[in-house]
Formats: sequence, C-alpha cells, structure tokens
Amino acid sequence: MGAGAELRRALLEFGTGPLLAEMPRRTLADKGIAGPTAAHVIEELHTPLNLAYTTFTTGTTAFQTPVGVTWQELPDRAAAGVRALERCGVPRGAELLVTYPPLVNVFSRQALEEYGSKARFILRPSRDALLAELCSGARFVVGESSFLRAALQDAHRLGLSRELPENLVLIAAGTPLDPELADEAARLPGAQVHDLYGCQEFGWLVLDGAPLRTDITLCRDPGDAGRHHLLVGGLPTGDCFRLGAHPLNPEGAICTNTKVRSPLELETTLLAGNVSSRDTALRTARTILRIKSRIIRVSPDYVCGAEQTRLTVGPPGGPPLLELEGPEATRMLDTLVQAQRQYQRQAKTDPVWRKKC
Repeated sequence: MGAGAELRRALLEFGTGPLLAEMPRRTLADKGIAGPTAAHVIEELHTPLNLAYTTFTTGTTAFQTPVGVTWQELPDRAAAGVRALERCGVPRGAELLVTYPPLVNVFSRQALEEYGSKARFILRPSRDALLAELCSGARFVVGESSFLRAALQDAHRLGLSRELPENLVLIAAGTPLDPELADEAARLPGAQVHDLYGCQEFGWLVLDGAPLRTDITLCRDPGDAGRHHLLVGGLPTGDCFRLGAHPLNPEGAICTNTKVRSPLELETTLLAGNVSSRDTALRTARTILRIKSRIIRVSPDYVCGAEQTRLTVGPPGGPPLLELEGPEATRMLDTLVQAQRQYQRQAKTDPVWRKKC
C-alpha cells in the first residue's frame, strides 16, 4: 500500500473531523415543522452548532429574512408558548392542527413537547384541506385568521357547519386578526377565537392583548401619539399597536389586531452591561444584527462589569424615547449576550473554518 493510500485509510478510520455521513442532522421533523407549504422549497443547509435552529420571517409583502434562534433563548420562548396554550384552554396532551408549518418555529418544538402536545398539519395548503380536517373532528387549530375565516364561511356555504366539532378553539396567528373571524366562529356552538401575536425572531409575545413575557415594553411613537412600538427585552420588534380594550379580551390592553409596521425603525443603544470587555458588547451587537435584523449600538462610554444592563431606545440620530434597566426589562437582550459569551468560550476545532492551522 502506498503512502497516499495509507494516509487515506488512516484518515477514514481515525480522522478527527467528521465525515459527511457522521455530521448531526436536523430535519423538518426534528424541528416539528414537517408539513406542506406552497411558499417554500425544502433545502438542506449547514446550520452553526451555536444555533438551536434557523427559520425565516413570514415575508408576505417582502423577501423573507433569515432568523437564527440560539439555544439560550429556548427556555423563555418555550415558556411563552406553553403560557399561550394554557390561556387558550388547550388541554395538555391535545393535538394541534397547524395550517402553516413554520408557525411551530415560533412556539419552538420544545414548547409543544413540554406541554405534551403534538402538531400535525393539513394535507395540502388549501382551504378545502382545512375544512376536511375540521369535519374530521380537529378541535384546536392554529392558523392565519383570514384563512380560518374563509374555511368557516365555506363550511356554512356548503352546509357542513353541523359536521364541525363543538367547542372549537381557533388560535389566529401569523397575521393581524381578521375582524370577521369572531363573527363566523360565533355561529358555531361553543367556538372560541384567540389572537396570538409574535414573530419568528422572538417567539410568541402577546395573546388577546395580554403579554406572554415579562420583558414586554411599550414605547409611544413620536409621529403618532395613538400608536406604540412593542419591544421585547429591550429590542424593538418593528411593529406598532394602538392601546385599549382588545376586541377578544376587555382586559387585554395591547390591540394586536391594529398591527402596522413602524415607518420609524428604532435602534437600541447599550450603555452598560455585565461583560468584561466592550468587545463582547460589540460582538453581541453584530450577532443580533445578523440573526435578528435589529440594529444595536454600543455607547462610546459603555460601562463594563455593571450589575444590570442599561440601554436606551430611540430613532437613528435622534434623542432616546425611553431608557430601560435590567434584569427583567432587558431579559431578551441579556439572553443574547449570554449566547455570545458562551460562543466565545467554545473552541473552534475545524481548521478549515478557522482559515489557519
């Protein structure tokens, strides 16, 4: 055996880097989103080990944006998902029918596992497929509100209303609440409608006007006194809402049915944090831009080693609109700082990735 052949044999048997067949794989089923959509193709990709998974914004009117979800975010994201299911009255262990598979990414599969529930999907991404599932007894449904409303109207028009289950629970998610959905549901015995707001970047945030997380903050829009920006853990979501009684819950003060994208993109500026160097704060800012598409500035006077995170939020180049101090109000941002610190402590073992030996 020649030297080259011997090297190849040794590489196959004892090499430290993985073979392609040895690499860990995360499938659609592993993420809990193994269902059909007409808006996607199925594509394999290399996902960094420091991310729990990758997903995309919905992008109904613009190109979708890639979103990275870190492992450190999963506990809070899963807790919000569990809280949403509890408030909707979904029994633990109940099966969820989901009309759009990527919505499971907003719960995270871990939330459903913790709740003892499993998501299944309509056979095809079409109203008749949803109607067939409803006529087969599906009681707990998560989907876009206009899609749900159209399916109920089809049921009435086709004389199938009596085939639908009693006490139907419709959880409208992914788009602003269709004002006619509740009226259509009211024609069915015991049916309920819930308005679930969130985004792929941060998970579920508000249900029927009531926050699902303790780090939700509202900031008045300087150009429209009636609208408020919604922030999670010090990071702007980019969405604005009016305040008042939510149409499905008089005690819910955030009218998520009035959602509009903010024409004013707010930026977060870090003033102080519990990190040992300003470089870590700068790296966190770049990480957040890359995986959440949110602009984070680091003040030239940033204070390292502070007990609590301090930050301001405001328009680019303008005066701050509010200042927040942790730990509760800045929880999301602090979680991403934790992810960055953990990443910096991990050894990079792939010499090809490191670009040096």
